[in-house]
Amino acid sequence: MEHLLALRRVLGTVAACQANFPRFDVGSVYNEAMFARRIRVEYEENGSRHPCPLKWLDSFSMRNFTNASVFDDTLPVADGVMEIGARVPTDTLREAMEDWFRRKSYLPTGAKLLMTNL
Repeated sequence: MEHLLALRRVLGTVAACQANFPRFDVGSVYNEAMFARRIRVEYEENGSRHPCPLKWLDSFSMRNFTNASVFDDTLPVADGVMEIGARVPTDTLREAMEDWFRRKSYLPTGAKLLMTNL
């Protein structure tokens, strides 16, 4: 009987906590805090623009390839779209991505990388 009373007290405490603290979407809080900006990443070839494939963006964002901690706050979302943290310098990011894409032979010869805020 004592165990049942203790269990009721615990369950009552849990219910009170749930009533006092509204639930929130952890994913959206994480995204808003970590990835403050959304950018479009495209390459221009022969006068036409193309979104960089997700495969390219994902390859760049893996730190074991770039070895630069400043780019840890990058998250590829879709073809041509990335979310980046507030501390990521966009000029440096564009230069590093263009260099990486050329070394991996992703970026066609004569093409240039373009980055714009969404």
